[in-house]
Amino acid sequence: MSIIHAIIGYGGMGSWHHRNLKEHVPGITVKGAWDIRPEAREKAVEAGLIAYDSLEALLADPEVQLITIATPNNFHKDLSIAALRAGKNVICEKPVTLNCDELKEIVAVAQETGLLFTVHQNRRLDKDYRIVCKAIEDGLLGKPYFIESKVQGSRRAMHGWRGYKVNGGGMLLDWGIHLIDQIMNMIDSPVTSVDGHLLSIFTPEVDDNIKLTLKFENGAVAMLEMSTNTLINAPRWHVTGTEGTLQVDNWQCEGKIMQLKEDGAMSWADDIVYTAAGPTRTMAPRPAHTMVELPLPEVDSHWSDYYNNIVDVLENGAKPMVTHEQLIRVMNVVDLLFESAKDGAGKACHI
Repeated sequence: MSIIHAIIGYGGMGSWHHRNLKEHVPGITVKGAWDIRPEAREKAVEAGLIAYDSLEALLADPEVQLITIATPNNFHKDLSIAALRAGKNVICEKPVTLNCDELKEIVAVAQETGLLFTVHQNRRLDKDYRIVCKAIEDGLLGKPYFIESKVQGSRRAMHGWRGYKVNGGGMLLDWGIHLIDQIMNMIDSPVTSVDGHLLSIFTPEVDDNIKLTLKFENGAVAMLEMSTNTLINAPRWHVTGTEGTLQVDNWQCEGKIMQLKEDGAMSWADDIVYTAAGPTRTMAPRPAHTMVELPLPEVDSHWSDYYNNIVDVLENGAKPMVTHEQLIRVMNVVDLLFESAKDGAGKACHI
C-alpha cells in the first residue's frame, strides 16, 4: 500500500520531488501541495495535485502520512516542528536549519513524537561521490590523506532567494552542506579542526565563493571549494592516497586511478633532474613504466534509493539513511565554519 505524501513549498525543488517520486518511487503517492504563492498552487493543480488552501488544511488531512518541506531555509525549523506536532513524518530539504541549535529543537520534537524526521541529503547518492567511496573502500588508493572536492560554476550569483541573508542563503548553506555531508560520511573519523574562507564577490548579502578545510583525527585533510566565477574548472575530485591517486574529472564521471606497479620499485639517483620548471630532486617526474592506470570503479546508484529507504523506514522499521546524529555533526561543523570565517582563524574541535 502506497504511503500518502504531501509537499510544502512547490517551487523548483518541490516540483522536482513530485515529478521524480511519480516516475521512480511507486511506494509513495504524492496527494497534494501547499505553497504561500498562488502561482505555485496553480502549478501544483496543473501537475495533478490537490492544492491545499492553507498550511493548516494540509496538516489536518488525515490521509497524509509523510511531508516533504521544500521552502526557503529560514522556514524549515517552524514548518518541521508544526508537521511533527500534527502527526506527520517529515523530510526536510537541506540545509535542515540555519544553525545547530535550531536543528536540536526539531530533533527533540521528533524524539518526543516518535515520528520520522530526516533530511534530503541526496548528494550521498551521486555517482561521482559513490565512485570515490568505492575506490577508498576497495583499498585502491591505500590510505587517503588529501581529498579535494570542488563544485564550480560561472553564473556569478546565488540564484533567487539563496542570495538573501534573511532566507538563510549563501554558498555554505547551499552546496557547502552537500560537500561537507559527503566528506564526513566518507571519512570515518572525528573532525579535529575547520577553516572557512567565505567570500561575497558578486552577492553582497551572502557568501558566493568559498574554500573550506576540514582536518580529521585519522590524518586525512579535505579541501572543499565552491565557486560561482570559475571559467576553467578543476577536477570534481582529486584524491591522494599512500598507494595511488584518483581523479574524477567532471559530472560525467570521466577520470582514472594511477597506482605504482607491484614491480615498480626503483632507485632514485641523487643527481639533480632538469625539468621545464628548472632543476629539482624532490619533484623529479616518475618514469611511466613504474605506474599502472586503472579505470574508475563501476557503481550503481540512483537518487530514488533515498526515498526507497524512507519507504523501508516507515513500513519495516529500517534505519534512516540520514540520521539525527549525522545531521547534528554536520551542522556543528557548519557553525564552526561560519565562526572561522568571521574571526579569520581556524577552529579546533572534536566532532
